[in-house]
Formats: sequence, C-alpha cells, structure tokens
Amino acid sequence: MTIRRILTVDNAADLAVLKRVSDPVEGGVTDDLRALMDDMLETMYAAPGIGLAAVQVGETKRIIVMDLGDRDPNAAEPVPGAEEPKHPRYFVNPEIVWRSEELFSYEEGCLSVPEIYDAVERPARVKVRYLSYQGEQVEEDAVGLYAVCIQHEMDHLEGVLFIDHLSRLKRERAITKVKKAARAA
Repeated sequence: MTIRRILTVDNAADLAVLKRVSDPVEGGVTDDLRALMDDMLETMYAAPGIGLAAVQVGETKRIIVMDLGDRDPNAAEPVPGAEEPKHPRYFVNPEIVWRSEELFSYEEGCLSVPEIYDAVERPARVKVRYLSYQGEQVEEDAVGLYAVCIQHEMDHLEGVLFIDHLSRLKRERAITKVKKAARAA
C-alpha cells in the first residue's frame, strides 16, 4: 500500500481537479480498484481523517473510503478515547437514494481544506446504495456522523467542497488561511 498526496485548495492545479465531477466505475470492482481503495485508506489513516474520496488523491472515480472507528456510525458525535480499532468501509459508485427533510448541523473539516472547520447543515438521515469492496450491492440507512460523512464525501464526487456550503466570505477566508499556512510551512 502507498500513501498518496492529498490534493488541497491552496494549489490551483489541485483545486481544478477537486472541482471535477468524478466518473462512475465501469466493469465492477477489480483488483486494481481494491489496490486504489487500500492506498486511499492508508492515506486517510496517515492524514489522519475519517473519510476520503478518490478525487482527493487525484483519481476522478466515484470511490470513497471511510472509517468511523468503533464509534456508533449513526451517533451524532464521536466517542472520545484512546486509539480506536479500525473498521474500514468502502463505497464504489455510491448514490444517495433518499434524504430526510429533517436537517442536522455538524462542524465539518476536510483533508483538502486543512485546519478549517465550520458548521454545515445537511439532511439528518439518508439512504445510500453502493458497491462494497467485494463488489456486492449494498443499500443502507445512515444517520448522525455516518450521514454527515457520507454526504461530505459524496459532495467531493460532484466537485463540491464543504466550504462551498459556506457564505462566499467564509469560503474566501478559509482558502486564504489554507494558502497562508501552506506558505508558512
């Protein structure tokens, strides 16, 4: 497995890729796709994060990896504690097939927008359909942190960053802060 570079908003070339709509995976889940998902998972763990879309490592494919640890995936908040066991999840060609009208606000962050956090309001519950790591079709309900994370990562597949849900002023300030931090590093 290889840790890949995560694209960030402070780099114009990276931002252009992050804004692309990802292509559906054709032909099912192959060993090459599993290798990509394994790389993505290692990259996410190293960052560290709880979700990563393929576009964030420069692959414009409709693939997401996620690990909420031993947290209840439908709880609103992560459970504080020591090192959590790994519970990787893989989503190929995910689609949201239903959204609740009820909304839920959560302070989100993003590996492509480092050190920036802000509240984003999203549907509180969704039903998601996807292909698993083994290529099996899965359909399941998501609430709480799981619902937030899957919607956040699926936004990436559409070329949308969480800061795109903020006001223009907040979005511009976030990008400026990331650029400033990158120059300082």
